Amino acid sequence: MATVPTTRAFARGSVKRCPRCGQGHLFPRWFTMLDRCPRCGLAFERSDGFWLGAMAINLGVTEATFGIFVILTMWATWPDVPWAALTVAALVVNVTVPILFYPFSKTIFLAFDLAMHQTDAGPSPELERNEERREPQERRPHVT
Repeated sequence: MATVPTTRAFARGSVKRCPRCGQGHLFPRWFTMLDRCPRCGLAFERSDGFWLGAMAINLGVTEATFGIFVILTMWATWPDVPWAALTVAALVVNVTVPILFYPFSKTIFLAFDLAMHQTDAGPSPELERNEERREPQERRPHVT
């Protein structure tokens, strides 16, 4: 498969589409993502801890939204800032934004990962699930 321009991958990821081919409907439910893209076969979760990047993106967007909200509210109401109402509204922002942004953070992180791992020679091995690389965990006898 040919390489995807980074801007196109991020544009696709920002609308919950596969960053490689643009296929939509990757989430059967809001918090449930398919294992692979139905069109191009891109593996979405390639190793343990893979989604930490998506969590970081989600946290960044949430805190940026929170910061902008607080600054604009303070600016609009200065010098009589309604601190109690602002605190409650800020809590609502910090609870709802990560929930609403959750699937977008995953596809945006996939776009970032695709941009980092694709090559001109075709798909990189990093873009496939790393099941065969995992070494089986041996069981050790429990010694008391």
